[in-house]
Amino acid sequence: MAGKQRGRQTVRGMFQSLAVIMVAAGVMYLFIPHDEKAEPVKAKDYRVELLTAQRAAPYPVLAPEGLGADWKATVVSYKREEHNTWKLGFLDPDTQYVAVQQSTEDPAKYVPKVTLEAKDTGRTATVGGQVWQRWEGPKYDALVRSEGGATTVVSGTASFERLSEMAGALQSKKV
Repeated sequence: MAGKQRGRQTVRGMFQSLAVIMVAAGVMYLFIPHDEKAEPVKAKDYRVELLTAQRAAPYPVLAPEGLGADWKATVVSYKREEHNTWKLGFLDPDTQYVAVQQSTEDPAKYVPKVTLEAKDTGRTATVGGQVWQRWEGPKYDALVRSEGGATTVVSGTASFERLSEMAGALQSKKV
């Protein structure tokens, strides 16, 4: 008889605990801000930074040409003091992140750093007549190529198809 009553108390306690958790979750939902009417991400105009990087960098600085308006630039920087590092980040049409990064830093250090520890798969992909190494990682996948004294990394949370689309659109303009 005591066993049946003890089982009921355990079930009752479980439902009481669940009720307390549900109330706490409801209160958090009410007080944590969430904005369904938030403005969409605004694209950055990176032309000035691109011209600056092209004048300063000791390698041909790459930027995409011909991508649709649904690709939005969100990050842009050039840091001469950090191995002449050029970075241009985008949200692709599926709102996945895609970055183009170039640097004169040793590729063995640079690529794992900017891909958040992706590893070389040993496979390659030919995009726009160029051979790129395929890297895969827990956070970012990447296409990597070294040429002209710099390493170029196209990485992000996007699919390899989107990374390839970006890599194929990369152009260098002489200033």
